[in-house]
Amino acid sequence: MVYLKQQRPEKVTVPAVRQSKERGEKLVCLTAYDYPTARIVDGAGTDIILVGDSLGNVVLGYDSTVPVTLEEMLHHTRAVRRGVERALLVADMPYGTYHTGPDDAVRAALRLVKEGGAEAVKLEGGRNRVETVRRLVAAEIPVMGHVGLTPQSLNKLGSYRLQAKTADAARALVEDALLLEEAGAFAVVLEVVPREIAREVTAALRVPTIGIGAGPDCDAQILVTHDLLGLSFSKTSPRFVRQYANVRDAINEAIQTYAEDVRTGAFPSDDESYPLPADAAAELGLKRDAGEEEKKTS
Repeated sequence: MVYLKQQRPEKVTVPAVRQSKERGEKLVCLTAYDYPTARIVDGAGTDIILVGDSLGNVVLGYDSTVPVTLEEMLHHTRAVRRGVERALLVADMPYGTYHTGPDDAVRAALRLVKEGGAEAVKLEGGRNRVETVRRLVAAEIPVMGHVGLTPQSLNKLGSYRLQAKTADAARALVEDALLLEEAGAFAVVLEVVPREIAREVTAALRVPTIGIGAGPDCDAQILVTHDLLGLSFSKTSPRFVRQYANVRDAINEAIQTYAEDVRTGAFPSDDESYPLPADAAAELGLKRDAGEEEKKTS
């Protein structure tokens, strides 16, 4: 298995994530929603793999993350768990699993850990989630916080847009992040906030910040793997997304070539077909393929 040159091969744990900030190490985070992707992302040296509720958009075809259910998150988390060896595996708590109180949140998170194999959970919100974070941490469930743009709040926000644009909103964001840290969160995601504010939050916190559309000063960066690989079907791409490959075009070309080969008879070839053994062919009175006879005499 090949790892990134600057990454150590040992298992990534919650304490290791906390310590990375003290060492000044940048962490690499990506999403995964199935076994093969998890194998690839983990093998490439990613430090944190998030089974994000973004699976609603990029895998399940929903218009937002809001419809994603706990059962769907469990299904995909289990698949990813089977493909991860090194990275810390974090699962999103879907909309509705923690909004009705800490007791419901603990029950849902326990399922993600016990049944799904997650090593930590992530939930959205700041000061309004402090009690819930405390209860989860008290139940020995590591929690990753998430402030700034919170996609599960789409119906309230109206659209996905830049957060913390005013001085008051920026101060509130910094305070929210500090409150999450005080409640026991081991890391905090900052999504779509001005880079200057992300820098302030990163300096204020003892735990790592994980940026997505939050500039270069965060302690870690995360992207949706489908966006990175050009596999997203979104009509527009967020400003913060850098596409590192166009796998979608490569897949499309491969399928079109396959279809042409099938239609013209070029696939399957003799080498991709199984011949009947000679003795069985003789007993049945069947003539073997000419190509097989040539192979036999050559």
